[in-house]
Amino acid sequence: MKNILNKSFYNQSTEELAKQLLGKFLCRKINKQLYVGKIVETEAYLGKKDLACHSAKGLTQRTKVMFGPAGRAYIYFIYGMYHCFNVVTEEKNNPCAVLIRALEPIHMPYSRNTKSCVPTINGPAKLCREFQIDKKLNDYDLTLGKKLWIENGEKIKQSQIKKSKRIGVDYAGIWKDKLLRFYIKDNEFVSKR
Repeated sequence: MKNILNKSFYNQSTEELAKQLLGKFLCRKINKQLYVGKIVETEAYLGKKDLACHSAKGLTQRTKVMFGPAGRAYIYFIYGMYHCFNVVTEEKNNPCAVLIRALEPIHMPYSRNTKSCVPTINGPAKLCREFQIDKKLNDYDLTLGKKLWIENGEKIKQSQIKKSKRIGVDYAGIWKDKLLRFYIKDNEFVSKR
């Protein structure tokens, strides 16, 4: 039986959720194949006040998902070629989200669980490519357990969680220096140390 995270899990402090998602399993069903990766790196985006957060510019066609209920997928397109997958957090109209930055492969149908065939999913665009996550899944309910969901996984001790500045947000004033990126210490699948 799937141990899918429910809406109340997502409806909490974004920064806390970014840490709690570490060790959880991101699951993607494509046709009849199941892809599973352990979340090893996240970034918290704290809504309208956070100049690195898309919702800092207000409610737009792009950001409206973030203003909705917690537990939805917020997927956006960058650089004209990459998708990024975020989890909407907190209560409605408090547009916060957690970016899933990297996964450790757990079950990839074509990899046959051999190290030599392990895909590269150590970055937000790479994991979206491998898990076929694109704009068609934008606003998808992650609690349904059908196409895209997150399950309970491994418990990560607080001492194993490292934090640093977020990546690629140099434009965000004082928010560029906030320690809102979280990752599992010594995990080889983290995108950057």
